[in-house]
Amino acid sequence: MSWVWTGIVMISVVCAMILGRGTQLGAAVLSGAQSGITLSFSIAGSICLWTGVGKLMEHAGITQSLARLMRPLLNWIFPSSKRDEILSQKLSANISANFLGLGNAATPMGIQAARRLADPARPGLATDELCRLIVLNTASIQLIPGNVAAVRASLGAGAPFDILPAVWITSICSVCVGLAAAYAMGKVWRNA
Repeated sequence: MSWVWTGIVMISVVCAMILGRGTQLGAAVLSGAQSGITLSFSIAGSICLWTGVGKLMEHAGITQSLARLMRPLLNWIFPSSKRDEILSQKLSANISANFLGLGNAATPMGIQAARRLADPARPGLATDELCRLIVLNTASIQLIPGNVAAVRASLGAGAPFDILPAVWITSICSVCVGLAAAYAMGKVWRNA
């Protein structure tokens, strides 16, 4: 991937020099770098807050309660969670954090769940359940998209949460289609 970005930068520099727009390219680079730093600092507070909330939920036992509530759904999507209580807790914490729009807080729990879902007998080969976890994390249903709202607020949106209905509809549709595709592909590859 680094070669792709290096190529894009080099092509941009060459084109700017050929067209005599080197000063404009330099100004755009500086402006983009400044915007990136400003955006990073503006959403850092939100990320820290929601990551802390995720940790508090875990330490307060809320994730265990959520695991009990989500057990029927988790057992259906991830059958191995019936036999592994820790996996059930990590999955529910991951799904709950994604549900609340806390993607950064969900990542460590998702990695721990993925490690438990991996088949040690076949390293490097994803199980069907691991594929479903990846789909669920990629297309997660979000009740409160906290990070997106923080980015919108930092860019001057008057009502950063006015996107909620669109987020709910698209995330529910993407999860349903993604899980259906994961189940279908799992059956295709097993039969092949």
